[in-house]
Amino acid sequence: MRNLKLLQSLEFRDIPAPGKPQCFTLRTEQKTVLIGSEHGLIEVDPVTKEVKNEIPLVAEGFLPADGSGRIVGIQDLLDQESVCLATASGDVALCNLGTGQLECVGSVASGISVMSWSPDQDLVLLATGQQTLIMMTKDFEPIMEQQIHQDDFGESKFITVGWGKKETQFHGSEGRPAAFQVHMHESALPWDDHRPQVTWRGDGQFFAVSVVCPETGARKVRVWSREFALQSTSEPVAGLGPALAWKPSGSLIASTQDKPNQQDVVFFEKNGLLHGHFTLPFVKDEVKVNNLAWNADSTVLAVWLEDLPREENSTLRAYVQLWTVGNYHWYLKQSLYFSTSGKSKIVSLMWDPVTPYRLHVLCQGWQYLCYDWYWTTDRSSGENSSDLANVAVIDGHMVLVTVFRQTVIPPPMYTYRLLLPHPVNQAVFSAHPEKSNDLALLDASDQISIYKCDDRPYVDPTVKLGAVGGNGFKVPLRLPHLEKIYKIQLENSEDQEVNPLHLSLLTWIQEDVFLAVSQSQSSPRSVVCHLTVVPAESGEEQGKLHVSSSVTVEGVIISLCYNSKTKSVALQLADGQVLKYLWDSPSLAVELWKNHGGLPVQFRYPCVQTELAMIGGEECVLGLTDRCRFFINDTEVASNITSFAVYDEFLLLTTHSHTCQCFYLRDASVKTLQVGLSSSNMSKEEMLRKVERGSRIVTVVPQDTKLILQMPRGNLEVVHHRALVLAQIRKWLDKLMFKEAFECMRKLRINLNLIYDHNPKVFLENVETFIKQIDAVNHINLFFTELKEEDVTKTMYPPPVTCNVQPSRDLDGTKVDLICDAMRAAMESVNPHKYCLSILTSHVKKTTPELEIVLQKVHELQENAPSVPDAVSAEEALKYLLLLVDVNELYDHSLGTYDFDLVLMVAEKSQKDPKEYLPFLNMLKKMEPNYQRFTIDKYLKRYEKAIGHLSKCGPEYFPECLNLIKDKNLYNEALKLYPSNSQQYKDISIAYGEHLLQTHLDELAGLVFARCGAHERALEAFLMCGSWQQALCMAAQLNFTQDQLAGLGRTLAGKLVEQRKHSEAATVLEQYAQDYEEAVLLLLEGTAWEEALRMVYKYNRLDIIETNIKPSILEAQKNYMAFLDSQTAMFNRHKKRLLVVRELKEQAQQMNLDNEVRLGLESDLFSDTSSVLSASDRSGRYSHSNSRISARSSKNRRKAERKKHSLKEGSPLEDLALLEALNEVIQSIEKLKDEIHQILKVLFLFEFDEQARELQKAFEDTLQLMERSIPEIWTRTVQQNSTTPTLGPNSTANSIMTSYQQQKTAAPVLDSELFIPPKINKSIHWKLSLLE
Repeated sequence: MRNLKLLQSLEFRDIPAPGKPQCFTLRTEQKTVLIGSEHGLIEVDPVTKEVKNEIPLVAEGFLPADGSGRIVGIQDLLDQESVCLATASGDVALCNLGTGQLECVGSVASGISVMSWSPDQDLVLLATGQQTLIMMTKDFEPIMEQQIHQDDFGESKFITVGWGKKETQFHGSEGRPAAFQVHMHESALPWDDHRPQVTWRGDGQFFAVSVVCPETGARKVRVWSREFALQSTSEPVAGLGPALAWKPSGSLIASTQDKPNQQDVVFFEKNGLLHGHFTLPFVKDEVKVNNLAWNADSTVLAVWLEDLPREENSTLRAYVQLWTVGNYHWYLKQSLYFSTSGKSKIVSLMWDPVTPYRLHVLCQGWQYLCYDWYWTTDRSSGENSSDLANVAVIDGHMVLVTVFRQTVIPPPMYTYRLLLPHPVNQAVFSAHPEKSNDLALLDASDQISIYKCDDRPYVDPTVKLGAVGGNGFKVPLRLPHLEKIYKIQLENSEDQEVNPLHLSLLTWIQEDVFLAVSQSQSSPRSVVCHLTVVPAESGEEQGKLHVSSSVTVEGVIISLCYNSKTKSVALQLADGQVLKYLWDSPSLAVELWKNHGGLPVQFRYPCVQTELAMIGGEECVLGLTDRCRFFINDTEVASNITSFAVYDEFLLLTTHSHTCQCFYLRDASVKTLQVGLSSSNMSKEEMLRKVERGSRIVTVVPQDTKLILQMPRGNLEVVHHRALVLAQIRKWLDKLMFKEAFECMRKLRINLNLIYDHNPKVFLENVETFIKQIDAVNHINLFFTELKEEDVTKTMYPPPVTCNVQPSRDLDGTKVDLICDAMRAAMESVNPHKYCLSILTSHVKKTTPELEIVLQKVHELQENAPSVPDAVSAEEALKYLLLLVDVNELYDHSLGTYDFDLVLMVAEKSQKDPKEYLPFLNMLKKMEPNYQRFTIDKYLKRYEKAIGHLSKCGPEYFPECLNLIKDKNLYNEALKLYPSNSQQYKDISIAYGEHLLQTHLDELAGLVFARCGAHERALEAFLMCGSWQQALCMAAQLNFTQDQLAGLGRTLAGKLVEQRKHSEAATVLEQYAQDYEEAVLLLLEGTAWEEALRMVYKYNRLDIIETNIKPSILEAQKNYMAFLDSQTAMFNRHKKRLLVVRELKEQAQQMNLDNEVRLGLESDLFSDTSSVLSASDRSGRYSHSNSRISARSSKNRRKAERKKHSLKEGSPLEDLALLEALNEVIQSIEKLKDEIHQILKVLFLFEFDEQARELQKAFEDTLQLMERSIPEIWTRTVQQNSTTPTLGPNSTANSIMTSYQQQKTAAPVLDSELFIPPKINKSIHWKLSLLE
């Protein structure tokens, strides 16, 4: 759905040369044009308007002096730096334009009619006057000569196997005689010059020759191979014309055919068979086709036609038409009118071999024209809902308009077409936001037709519906009508005669103001013209447009774009320079377009499509080159963009990677867009969508979600890009247009939670509006069923920017419950009968489904059926419930209501067999009410309720209740059901205590036994857990005798000693067993020196001091000294080894790094599979193996923990094991401070000063050693290496390499606490100052 837009035109008028031009060729490297005439060759530069070279041919004898000579072919030879020409008299010459030297390389006595070079310039073909073809090499060595007329079909002759003969086929209404009719060959067309025509395939492997057969007088097309072997001959085609052009892509050969009522362009295959055609917009015998020419990429076919002479004094014209094909339909995109007499008569035309859309035309009056076209999509640019998303496609006299807002119609069909008297060259929609559906059409006669779209009932005969309407269907579409036709009045009418496309880049910026660009024919300048309406005289049907003002711009303008929001106009010159045109200022000035930094904007390459857009608050120029380079201002942001469109605040692009990307422009920047387009994976999935290969953007439907894409073959595809969809839904929700948002989300499968999550506060305030807009019960139920606690604005659909409205999440209750309650209240207030099913859904969808309430409401509907017309019956409600809730779950909940009518109602609507539930229900009905409810609750596994009902059935049911309590561990619930002084309470408590004993909760069991009065069991429980205070209390309540108390005390003391509670054991022995001597020994064993002295003096047993206390103190002092010596020696040994291990690891690390640098790693990153194994590599496998072992059992786990850090020299984690051992030594010494202080006091008391000072000195030295050693062991480097390296998408190869080297000897994360130095608490005063 694209048209050809004229980017620029170049003219060179009145070239100073003698004679008349006959042919021309292009010198692509020099960018010059070489023209041949009856006097010689002339080389001109159309840009500088200079004549570069003149080569006379008359003086050298190649052309006669009387001017009757003719050059039949001219070709620039790149590799020979020469030009080859052939004259009709038969001479073939080489001309060196640098030296002016001419050389005759061959001559044909019979003359030459055609000279044609192969595309690779390796072969040259000559058609002679003797009807022969001569093929030569590029060095003009003859290869072969063949007769141009051949009787044989060729090597590709068709093979028949005997069936399908003409005599046996069905001939319809013509009857059987048609099978024996002899086909009469028609002669060539009257205006045919009978000259051969030659065309090559694009790869140079084949060429085709069109000649007039001397026997039949009709033209035939023969296909020859590069080896000069005849391949095929065309089937007989009546009225075949002389024009011939092989499509460069190689699929078809184009020619013309005169039919009885029309003239067609027909296509041949390589085998000579016809394959398609299209009809030229002329009647029979009105025009003749002089030439056909394909452009370099086979997308455009140029047709050069001339009017045939008719009446006298009639104005005859020549036409150049550009045709393109899409979806097997040929479109006439451009029509150029020339005169057939005078200076503007066409002599020759050709496409540029390098630039595909550049056409060169040479006219008789030494006028040279060059046109540059490119593709454009003419679409309406409105952004409100009144814009119909029109796209106009030019097709000759017709403009095919498709309205994408209503429906999507694939080309070549259309919504409606506009019929004009002349072929259309440009279609422009109004840039006014409110009149974006109005259309202006510039035709080949320089007339602008204005079509306006309004509510008038007038039916325009030039407007006709296409693929819509008909058969009684009414189309809800506003059709445009022809407002008026305006004739453009130019200041110099000669410009219009010589250059039919004098005006280009037509833009409709205001109601009666157009902008257009014309090129200066004398210098590389452009003129921006303001076309305004001339006040019409009364009764004048045709209006006039004149150039009210104009501005001359230095340079060639190739694009013009207008922004309707900012009223800005941007001009792009051929060198990429961007200018700002101040069209609405009185001075009509042109200034440089500058970016936010104040620098002028210039594209690195000229762009064929430009747009204006606001990016981050700055108006920027967007450009796309023909090589898919995309620019924003002067920054190239991507090089793989195939098409783009700006809509509202979005930029949409299609890429060569078959994706469609959408960017939000409000808070974007050029840098972020560049990063987003260069990254392979987008940060947000909603911004990227996969599309079909070769898709291009056609248009975006404003205020909708449709994005129209066209495939390479021409068909359309409508996609709803997720970014556009979410943006439109957010707009609808902000405007409280819930119905539109809901319908869109439902169709496009957007999670309906967004309706609430977008703005919870606003939704809850407008719940009633939401219900009234949605209205349909099914849709409301659908909304309920999709509700979930997840906030989709944070997970699935994050907003593109920070929203102004912050969602309030501090509401009481969960999200689903809030919505259900709010909507249920609103529905009950609006119409509870209509929304009955939705109300039931709101109960079911709550976090804890309220099925009992739902069943109760259904039961009420059954008993009291409402008489309202739109009310729901109980049967319908129950059927609906069975869709939401599993039938078994619903049956169980109905059974839990103890309402058998409700149970039967649910069971009847389910698929349950009556044999399953009727006997059970009948059995329940016969039971006592409490026992009945107990049975139901037990069946439903609601055991708490079950024991509640069973407790009311009487004491005879207590054993059953107690068994249920034991089975289900319902002791706490059961104790609440009976008074504390009842026997049932005691039985339950005893059972509870036994249960606690089995689970090894002995103390809790003792408390339960004690509470219910079972003191014996309580005493046993307290004895087992060692709770000696509670045990002695129980003994008192059991009235134990003194001997029993003594025995109990000794038992308790033994248990406490096992738990290393020597002080408590001594207290029990002293107070209850009256054995203070044993108590003193326990205190000495537990190093409670002062308590032992207190008891000795209490019982006046001073002899124990000498016999027990002093020896114990001295023994303890020796043990402490030995312990300190061993710990100090171990500490020094581990410390020394740690320093050695670290030094060895640093040396190994440096050696590995040097080796890696010397070898020069090819990879940017270090691989885990490197052959160089460091200690950390081995340790990783070692720890991984241990992790497998540790998962087997607790015993193996403890064993693995012990072996994880081995102190064996050379082990993988020896440094960690040393750190762990040193840490344990320091901690053990730190814990001795209080014990040392206590023994120092008693040593001083008993005058053991020497031993006390020795111990104090040794302990102090040990502490000082450790304090000094901590900074050496736990250095800053060790602590830094314990941190986890930062890796991720922002890391570079160098940073990862450095991190890798630093972490080679690092510990696993689980051992990171080993790198934290231990703390020594200096606030503990352990020293005894009396010893200093």
